[in-house]
Amino acid sequence: MTLLRLFYEFAKTGLFAVGGGMATIPFLYAISEKTGWFTATDIGNMIAISESTPGAIGVNMSTYVGFHVSGIIGALIATFGLVLPSIIVIIIISKMLKKFKDSQIVKKVFYGLRPASTGLIIAAGLGVALETFFPGTKISDLSGIFASVQWERILLAAVLFFGIQKWKKHPVFYIVVAAVVGMLFKL
Repeated sequence: MTLLRLFYEFAKTGLFAVGGGMATIPFLYAISEKTGWFTATDIGNMIAISESTPGAIGVNMSTYVGFHVSGIIGALIATFGLVLPSIIVIIIISKMLKKFKDSQIVKKVFYGLRPASTGLIIAAGLGVALETFFPGTKISDLSGIFASVQWERILLAAVLFFGIQKWKKHPVFYIVVAAVVGMLFKL
């Protein structure tokens, strides 16, 4: 039953997470709340691992959750569940776009999908930032936000952000710097 639920949850995520891997994050929070398979802190760890390993972030996170819940078979089922809707949708869209590529309706649909995917990505980013910088705080209850501020993490994020803007080094450099700082100071 768990394997079927893994497939269902990630197939639903794969079908509706428009905008790429980061758009899967709000769905992961929902899965976490419904199933209890992992915590919000685990999602932060999943993002860190998924961003620092090769491959698409959504696929990496589905594999991570599947493995965490049901081992190797769970990893395969969750990953298959995530990618299957995309494969089906891409086949259907490619056939339709050949036929309707100049349609105004198709252009308008894509015009609406862009801001929707942007909104999902922003929501995911804010959720990750909230859990990272203000652990345990929910977006619906920001009253105690300053009691749980992690100033060291905010400082590290700001330094890395400005470092990326100024020096434009390879992202792996910044990942290594953040990992070393985390090990030294246990952020």
